Amino acid sequence: MLDSLLLLFAGVALAIWGGTLFVNGGVGLAQRARWPTAVIGVTVAAFGTSSPELLVAVRAAQDGVANISLGNVLGANVINVALVMGLVLSMGGLRTGEDGGSRRDWAAALLLPGLMAVLLLDGWFSRVDAFILLAVFVLWLVVVLRHALGHAAREEGIIRPEPVPKRRKVMLELVCGLGLLVVASDLVVTGGRGVAQALGWSSFVVGAVVVALATTTPELSVSLVSRFRGHDDIGLGNILGSNIFNACVVGAVTALIQPYAVKRAEVMPSLACGAVAVLLIWPPRSGFLRRWHGFVLLALYVVYVSMTLGAGGAGR
Repeated sequence: MLDSLLLLFAGVALAIWGGTLFVNGGVGLAQRARWPTAVIGVTVAAFGTSSPELLVAVRAAQDGVANISLGNVLGANVINVALVMGLVLSMGGLRTGEDGGSRRDWAAALLLPGLMAVLLLDGWFSRVDAFILLAVFVLWLVVVLRHALGHAAREEGIIRPEPVPKRRKVMLELVCGLGLLVVASDLVVTGGRGVAQALGWSSFVVGAVVVALATTTPELSVSLVSRFRGHDDIGLGNILGSNIFNACVVGAVTALIQPYAVKRAEVMPSLACGAVAVLLIWPPRSGFLRRWHGFVLLALYVVYVSMTLGAGGAGR
């Protein structure tokens, strides 16, 4: 048990380091392309902070423990909103985006738990399910990138006062960050599997409660840094984009490598809590999420952990 925990914590530390480097490189790349900060948050920053989940998914599928990955994906999506956004909002309210792009991302993040619930009703995560999720992701990404390219065209020729990151630095951060994430994913899966065996929990529960908490540390760090620096649009976009990427891409990867059976009693609490969490931060008419939203989200996270452990943790 102790060895497994040490491996898990070492993997988390490397994931934080690698995720930070990868996000910095990705944001620098987007800044060179003159993308708006909200789009950077919902795409580059989100995909970068979800890279630990993606690498864990590949490793888990290869090792025959795909349910660790599914638990990680669904658990991470709850944690991103209920815990991460709950902590951010508990520090003070924040203004939500009022443009169509923001509502587009909220709608996608809200609809995906329902889509996954329908796809998994038969108790099997198939390659057909995976391709459906990937098709939804591609459609969403095309719309987002069209918005980003339109913004870049409008910005063409405008002198920007802030410095643009050097290309060599950007590429070095991307490569080093990805390398660290590859190593971290192996440690996290190995440690998580050992913890599951020691506690008698199912692979899904360990993924949803333990591994998910570990792999969402990059989202937490990006959101907190964005809040302290006054870039709430990046932090909020990062959460929404990460949830969309997790559900559509990370969730699909394991099924593409090896389709597998799922227990509806285990996955449904995560999907339900994920949808409720996004609904709680749906942009109000005032365009302002308040501190009490954060406390409600934190309470939802406690409920989620209790439901997940109750559904699949008791020696299953």
